[in-house]
Amino acid sequence: QVQLVESGGGLVQSGGSLRLSCAASGRTFSNYNMGWFRQAPGKERVFVSFISSNAYNTVYADSLKGRFTISRDNAKNTVYLQMNSLKPEDTAVYYCAARTSGSLYSPLSYTYWGQGTQVTVSS
Repeated sequence: QVQLVESGGGLVQSGGSLRLSCAASGRTFSNYNMGWFRQAPGKERVFVSFISSNAYNTVYADSLKGRFTISRDNAKNTVYLQMNSLKPEDTAVYYCAARTSGSLYSPLSYTYWGQGTQVTVSS
């Protein structure tokens, strides 16, 4: 079992930045590949970014490349999502999750989820 708690969301103006954090507890965090997803009102939960357990590999949704950066600190049991040049369409609840098997792009591949943190970008 892995418990995940996101933080760092909030209200920001278009063009601004936020840094989301996801703190893990329970089983060894460094064993898990981690992902960030987001879900806008009335829409499906969609892939944002992925980082391998050793941080050697990172993947981003095509539309977010160059604006978002994922990282992790295994000593602190934390994964981060730095979001720059935010746009109103980035408004969503952002979730971190621990992947156990399957496609890194699919929410179904992630077994453990945080409760989410709201990001709202005003125009």
